[in-house]
Amino acid sequence: MTAIRLPPSTHEPPPPDSRSEERHNPGTRPCDSSAPAYVLTLYVASLTPRSVIAIQSVKEVCERHLQGQYSLEVVDIYEQPSAAKREQIVAAPTLIKRLPLPLRRLIGDMADTQRVLVGLDLKARDDISNPLV
Repeated sequence: MTAIRLPPSTHEPPPPDSRSEERHNPGTRPCDSSAPAYVLTLYVASLTPRSVIAIQSVKEVCERHLQGQYSLEVVDIYEQPSAAKREQIVAAPTLIKRLPLPLRRLIGDMADTQRVLVGLDLKARDDISNPLV
């Protein structure tokens, strides 16, 4: 005898699928307090000295200023060229801030902490020109 799987009862709604909600409304996130406030992707070119510095610098900024409220994915463009092509990465290192919106791309020197802070919207541009603030 084979088991037959029946569709859910019409009296009970199917469980919510937060992934489908995200597909329809890409600017929204499920209300999950454990979800990171910042979603970042860092594209690097292998483990060159510049890439290593970029990874360390971005991690430092995140730990100091975001205090665990972030997710950081590091993508090697040589190991995952399709991901680099899909995201239209033209130079490495490139840091993409996906959330919170607006999406931002920061290309080049990640060792410049002030520049990274501005790129992540953690510091206003005006604050860079006036170091006493």
